[in-house]
Amino acid sequence: MKLIFYSLFALMISINLFSQSLKGNVYELDDKGEKIPLIGTNVFWEGTQVGTTTDENGFFELKKIDSDHLHLVVSYIGYEPVDMEIPLDLDTIEITLSINRELKEVVVTGTSLSKFIDELDAKQTEVITSKELLKAACCNLSESFTTNASVDVQFQDAVTGAKQIQLLGLSGLYTQTLFENIPTLKGLGSTFGLGYVPGPWMTSISISKGAASVVNGYESVTGQINFEYKKPDDLERYYFNAFQSSHLKTDLNANVATHLNENLSTMILAHADFNQKAMDDNHDSFRDQPNVKQFNFINRWKYQSFKGFESQFGVQILNEERRGGQTTESHSNTGIHLDHPYQINIDTKRYEVFAKNGYVFDDEAYTSVGLILNAQWHNQKSLIGLRQYNGDQKTFYANLLFQTKTEDDIHSVTVGGSFALDKYDESFDGINFSRNESRPGIFAEYTYSPTNVLTIVPGARVDFHNLYGTFFTPRLHIKYNIDENTTLRASAGKGYRSVNLFAENLNYLASSRYFVVIDNPSYEEAWNYGLNLTRYISINDRELRVTAEYYRTDFLKQTVVDIDAAVREVRFYDLIGKSFSNNYQLEMAYQLIDRFDISAAIRFTDVRANYGDQLLIKPLASKYKGLLTLSYATEGSSWLFDSSFLLNGNGRIPSTSENPVEYQREESFPAYLTVNAQITKKIEMVDIYLGVENLTNYKQDNPIIASDDPFGDYFDASMIWGPIDGTKFYLGVRLSVL
Repeated sequence: MKLIFYSLFALMISINLFSQSLKGNVYELDDKGEKIPLIGTNVFWEGTQVGTTTDENGFFELKKIDSDHLHLVVSYIGYEPVDMEIPLDLDTIEITLSINRELKEVVVTGTSLSKFIDELDAKQTEVITSKELLKAACCNLSESFTTNASVDVQFQDAVTGAKQIQLLGLSGLYTQTLFENIPTLKGLGSTFGLGYVPGPWMTSISISKGAASVVNGYESVTGQINFEYKKPDDLERYYFNAFQSSHLKTDLNANVATHLNENLSTMILAHADFNQKAMDDNHDSFRDQPNVKQFNFINRWKYQSFKGFESQFGVQILNEERRGGQTTESHSNTGIHLDHPYQINIDTKRYEVFAKNGYVFDDEAYTSVGLILNAQWHNQKSLIGLRQYNGDQKTFYANLLFQTKTEDDIHSVTVGGSFALDKYDESFDGINFSRNESRPGIFAEYTYSPTNVLTIVPGARVDFHNLYGTFFTPRLHIKYNIDENTTLRASAGKGYRSVNLFAENLNYLASSRYFVVIDNPSYEEAWNYGLNLTRYISINDRELRVTAEYYRTDFLKQTVVDIDAAVREVRFYDLIGKSFSNNYQLEMAYQLIDRFDISAAIRFTDVRANYGDQLLIKPLASKYKGLLTLSYATEGSSWLFDSSFLLNGNGRIPSTSENPVEYQREESFPAYLTVNAQITKKIEMVDIYLGVENLTNYKQDNPIIASDDPFGDYFDASMIWGPIDGTKFYLGVRLSVL
């Protein structure tokens, strides 16, 4: 498989073929007869979905379709459309639109997709839009995947409130998280980072499965999740959102944007959430969720010269306090700490600055250069029971990109260099640990698209790690349109990641387990292979989308986190043997009747690794998942009804047979169903929404082992496989002013 991959990689780099495209400019004439570029004009081939829009210079470039007759349509609101036949040998054109003086009023109605597959991307990329995010509470990134079949989110333990995503059956640590293509939420930010991204701030989330682009680094093993925030030049000027749940959690969000002049605009986004009421529905003396108080603020700017240069820059400030643990005093059987409750105190401060600069060369319309700069400081002080963990992380990231493509749009190349620096200072139970990681790297990615049928994207990067040596990361993506309704994608590539022992396993501090480090963790290395088939089938003049996929991840080097070997230990050692993940998924989406959308998915996951000398299924993870989502909108979308039904399969629980009988658990957990629903009423600029989460009120029984003896030998709050919250109702209101 690797030999085939390298052969294809070398072959694609050497290919040099050409095809044709049509390029041109669209103008209007002012009173003096001078040409004024029309920005955002629609240009497309009649009867197809192949099209583009003009840039700030009125320029467009459109690949020619395979047809004996090329019929071009050019349209812009308020102007007379142009409909013309294009000679097959014509390469450039200039078009002038005239104002439609008979146009009195234009009423446009239609619907946009709330989530879709990016059909132009060679990678398998699913885009979740803000419309989809509004179908659930979506207070933060961890709650944004309620209606998504690919990404799972689950609690890491029963006391800290930490959540983690899973993609392709593996921990979110193997998924690279990006903020507008800037790596983020890694290292110390990985534990609680999903809660640092407010849902109302996001405009979209892109999920790329399998081997991702080499442009953003080598750290994506199972894929990338890239989220976009609102921008200063968006249509929305003012926004306010207030959310209140029956579990007494309050969320407040607001943003305001202003244009200082035609070149410069700015936006402020503010978020606050707090939950100061202790809830203990299962009466085990522990808070079901910690009391959290978070303040989050961003000020971002955008400058556009309209002469090729554009810049975005900003600063983010976050402060969060978590208070959890027992609601009453401890009743420890050990005879100590009788007057001291088990407490959790976690304080986090996070500061970030970023800048993204780009320049498009006027004399070379197909060439651009970009520079991304980012600096982060993350400080966390943690007390979990009697265990103390403090961490400080300083990160700097720079990425310089140069992109060019041929005029026929067949060949494009992105090359560049990056530099990343992470400085960690950590202490665990009074012992200090520190390390510095620096990683200069170079990369190249080539896109070959000779026709509308085939796209091939080989890429590679070389990074020079100061601690672990040279990392070579090859990746390949192929997209082939079998016919106009069927697309096949294939991918293969390698990924690496550094291991952060304490920050990534903070959940085990909420237990009596000893940390036993047999082999000092360093880095992990894995291959990922994937196949995806997307088919559109016309039924009753509506499209049924069917997606079938398979992904496999094979680890060459891995740090095994073993909670099977001993009930009172968590062991860390280098993999000896096999570690792999197989992920199969089938998904269908269809509009059954007008404004009634339905999607259904089923996924099977087989994740295994050698724990000691045994090849075992990954513990505390469901073997399968079924998802059904229903969405209905009344005419005019004044009322919206959304629901999701999630079936989580059974799975394995590590043995607790060494515990006393009262602290033992079954060695497997059953399948269970959760239901979420929401109703939204739209009144002009205001949305009022009412919803419910976990309508079935399914909860994991006794999630904390030995909750009556938290300072004893058998306490463990990390054995979590299901919901620990019961039914939760919520009410909210949104105001958006354009």
